[in-house]
Amino acid sequence: MRMILAAATLLLSSFVARAQVPEVRIARQFSMGYLQFNIIEHEKLIQKHAARMGIPEVKVTPFKFNGPAAMNDALLSDSVDIVGGSPQGVLTIWSRTRGTAQEVRAISALVTLPFVLNSNDPTIKGIDDLSRCKKIAVPSVKVSAQAVTLQAAAAAAYGIKEFARYDTMTVSMSPPDATIAILSGTNEVNCVWAVPPFLQQQMQNPAIHTVMNSFDVWGGPNTFTLAYTTAKFRDRNPVLYKALYAALQEATERVRTDPTTAARYWIEDGDSKLTNDFVRSVAVSPGTTWTMVPQNTMKAAQFMHQVGSIKVIPASWKDFFFPEAHDMPGS
Repeated sequence: MRMILAAATLLLSSFVARAQVPEVRIARQFSMGYLQFNIIEHEKLIQKHAARMGIPEVKVTPFKFNGPAAMNDALLSDSVDIVGGSPQGVLTIWSRTRGTAQEVRAISALVTLPFVLNSNDPTIKGIDDLSRCKKIAVPSVKVSAQAVTLQAAAAAAYGIKEFARYDTMTVSMSPPDATIAILSGTNEVNCVWAVPPFLQQQMQNPAIHTVMNSFDVWGGPNTFTLAYTTAKFRDRNPVLYKALYAALQEATERVRTDPTTAARYWIEDGDSKLTNDFVRSVAVSPGTTWTMVPQNTMKAAQFMHQVGSIKVIPASWKDFFFPEAHDMPGS
């Protein structure tokens, strides 16, 4: 009987140990702005750094979303732990959660790169011509980086009161679907905010041209994506958070030094038909910098506060980043 009880106790202890293996659930969108996540998952970097810090096992689970609205809801409902998205998406949720146990802040930036508004209508050449767009595709209306950039462009052209001039023309659509729509030429979507690698795919078609560029709208290079989480996750998992930050540091350097491997991982994870050479060329395209340092995020914050999209304006970019990032020369 004692042997049976001992065996049962050992089995129960083993089950409990397995049940207590910490999990990190990472969410991202469809673009190539999250190559660090691909590397982290393939090369088990969180597990590696966690093991060095005394956590022998970690389960890492990836998720994919179309836009920031759904991802933010998943983060706040504790369905995911780490999210990859735009500064605009972070600012939206930071403003809503500031001062609460669920306060959301950025962990670090991921990449600085331009995204563009493309059209298949040759008569649409600038901001004044956008009234001829049938529909303008963005990942999420009003809150995505692309939607807010369109608002900023309208405000610069027509005055701050006209920031929402083109909002009614926007439609939520994933980058792959938007690319299919604009390339077909038969869909009502004839204007698309394009992100890598779909931007480069679209530009291979001579019927597609660029109308505006995010770098021009924001007055310089701007962070495209960053990683963020809740204060609750960071506070409950201090060692795991340090392992995550170390993994992001290693993965960022890995993308910079070995974009070929990063491209292969992205292709495998997305079951993409694009060639490795093509995806690699996108990863090192002009204006693209894989860096954890945030750039021009305060310009987005100031604009979003000015038009009422966020209720609180941060004093600096450090207000919506966790302290581990504060030593960086961000903006």
